[in-house]
Amino acid sequence: VEASDFDTARQAATDNPDADLMLLDLAMPGTSGLTGLMMMRAEHQNIPVAVISASDDTPTIRRALELGASAFISKSSGIEEIREAIDAVLAGGFWTPPGFDAERENDPEIENLITRLKTLTPQQTRVLGMIGEGLLNKQIAYELGVSEATIKAHVSAILLKLNVDSRTQAVIQMGKIAAMPGVN
Repeated sequence: VEASDFDTARQAATDNPDADLMLLDLAMPGTSGLTGLMMMRAEHQNIPVAVISASDDTPTIRRALELGASAFISKSSGIEEIREAIDAVLAGGFWTPPGFDAERENDPEIENLITRLKTLTPQQTRVLGMIGEGLLNKQIAYELGVSEATIKAHVSAILLKLNVDSRTQAVIQMGKIAAMPGVN
């Protein structure tokens, strides 16, 4: 199944829950940076995701893996590397590009933020993504088919888990992970 934008990819994953693998481009229209990966992993935990990106720097690769990617494939990879990555994921493993330094020091603030983001439920991750798109609680409730009170409860839980005081601060925290310079 092929999708030209993120919403179509989400629907394809919903329609094909037994898919063996999802290839997710970080520059896919309808999402920004690693936000799409966060949402896809929250909504479709049983489908392994291989991220594809032109940005193959260590922080981008590390963040993708920390957020649940099973592989990171650079757009500059040759056909053999792509085949290796897909085979590794289909075998239940992980794959990173040659030269990726998993031992390199990471930013403790970002590590802490990733840990907090991972505590969000799938629905809370969806709500946070929709807040990031600028939707109001009433609009989010309509889109998800729940009450506005339910959305308010999710927003309160998100703020608590991310240790922030406002929706804006929550989006800024998410943006620290999702919209890194060079991610495309």
